[in-house]
Order: sequence, then C-alpha cells, then structure tokens
Amino acid sequence: MDAFTPAQTIELISRIGAKKARMRIDKLFINSFMGGALISFGCALSLTTLSSPWFQSYAPGLIKIIAAMVFPVGLIMVVLTGADLFTSYCMYSVVALLHRRCRVLDLVKTWVVSFFGNLAGALFFMMLTAYAGDFATGDYLDEALAFARKKAVTSEWSQILLNGIICNWLVCTAVFLATSSREIISKIVAIWFPVMCFVGLGADHVIANMYFIPLAIWSGSPAPLNTGYYIWKSMIPSLIGNVIGGGFFNGVVYWYLFLHGTTVPIHFDTMPLGAVFSRQEGGSSNSTPDASKPAMGVLPDWGNVATSGIAKDYHGSQFVKENNEARSPA
Repeated sequence: MDAFTPAQTIELISRIGAKKARMRIDKLFINSFMGGALISFGCALSLTTLSSPWFQSYAPGLIKIIAAMVFPVGLIMVVLTGADLFTSYCMYSVVALLHRRCRVLDLVKTWVVSFFGNLAGALFFMMLTAYAGDFATGDYLDEALAFARKKAVTSEWSQILLNGIICNWLVCTAVFLATSSREIISKIVAIWFPVMCFVGLGADHVIANMYFIPLAIWSGSPAPLNTGYYIWKSMIPSLIGNVIGGGFFNGVVYWYLFLHGTTVPIHFDTMPLGAVFSRQEGGSSNSTPDASKPAMGVLPDWGNVATSGIAKDYHGSQFVKENNEARSPA
C-alpha cells in the first residue's frame, strides 16, 4: 500500500499545524477566505440536488444520498488547492500544540483568523448565488428555506452540538486520509467517502452552514430565523461540536496513540533537502540521488529513497530549523 502509515500521517499533520501557525495573518485570512468560498461551491451543488420535490416526497433517503455524493467537491478543492478551513485547524493546531510545535497563542490566532476568513468567503459566495438568482424562485427557493429551517430551527441546540461532533470527526478523518495519500486520485477518494457520510447523516459543519443559513435569511426566511437566532441556535453549538469532533477524536486521540513519548521518522527526512531526482536523470529507485544535480521532478514514491510531493515543505531537518528560528526570541 503506497501511503504514509497512520503514525507518519499524524507526524505530518503536526508539521502542517506548526507551519500554518507561522503563516502571516493576511495570507492566512485570504487562504481561509478561499476555503470558505470553495466549500460553498459544494453546498450550492448539494442544495440544487435536493431541490427535487418528487424525490423529497417519495424517495427522501435516495435524494439525500445523491446530494451527499456531490457535496465533497468543495472539500476536495479546498485540500488540493491548499486553502484553509477552520474545521481542519481543529485537528492541525491541536496536534501541533500537544507536540509542542506551537503555542496556545498560535492556536488561538489560527482558529480566529481562519474562522472569520471562512465566514467572509462563504458569505461572499452566498451573495454571488443570491444576486445571480440561483435560489430565488420555485423549488430552489423552497428547498433553501426548508433546509435552513431544518438545520437551525427544527433541531434542538444539543442535537446540533452532537451533530457537530459527528461532522468534524468525519471531516478531519477525510483530511487525515488525504494527508496519508501520495497522489491526487487517492486523495480525492480518501476525502469523498467520509464527507459523503457526514452529509448523508445530516451532521452540522459550522462553515457549510455559513452558506446554507445566511442564504435562507437573505431570501426571506420567516421568523424566528434571523441573524441573532442563527448565531445562538446554530453557529455556536456547531462550532463547539466541530472543535470537539476534530480536536479530540482526531487530534488528541491520534497524537496520544502515535506521537506521545516517541519520535516518528519519515523516509524523506534522511535525504538532503533538494535532492529530488527523476528517472529521466538516469536515477533508479535503488540509487542514491545526487544533490549536486538540479531537481527535475518529484516522484510520488519509487522506492525508499524517493520523495513525496510534500517532502520539500515538511522535510524534517528544514522543518526543525524553521521551527526553532520561529520560536527563538527576537
């Protein structure tokens, strides 16, 4: 199986969390803005799919699963473009903090900036679809209003919190599996099924709801659904649930199982940084790369000495050097 082991994967997640913690705030916000917008593409496509009255009446389970099958396109775009989601940071930052690669202040910064960046991106895309009239009339409007009411009004506060736990447990599992994968098709498949599962179960993703519920409010949802009601009844419990689901069930558990009290090596850590080679250079999977030659490409895995696509960013020696510099007093 050409994938990182679970222990290597959580080590990479720790490195990612530490690297994200050192991002400039402006870049973190813009990247999070993109994450909120991209995840909303999947929300809009899923909502369009659900706007099917016949299926809603006679095959509600089937249409719910079909809508769940198209929703993952949003998270796939987020992961493959390197955009940021608050819900992923619930795992990344917690693991990096427990691994002593970032501080509490770093965690708070990344959570706050990514949350509001995601909110801005989701609201921006919501305005685009609202002004474009995509959910302005007919069955599309009816479904937009009914879906938001079911999410924020019909469900109890405690139910939304519990659904938030389920949701981000699955979302962070999808990110975990994508990190363990070494090439794009595997990453897409790894993301698809856990995300499809949470959507099919009707769980609450605080960022996705930043599209669904404001769209309904903008479209004239009847009382009691308004901005204040949404923040108290939906945003807060789903936020708390997402933090618990991703932070504890993925971050704390996997850190304790695989990183606590031990060191996890990754094969590309033993290679000189920049010693990337390809078969076009005459190298083989069993040869030692020549660091003096210019890098011609990155191989997903042609043997124990080959690097993966994330080797340069998360190479052990370079990571430790940068991390030490970032933590040194000025």
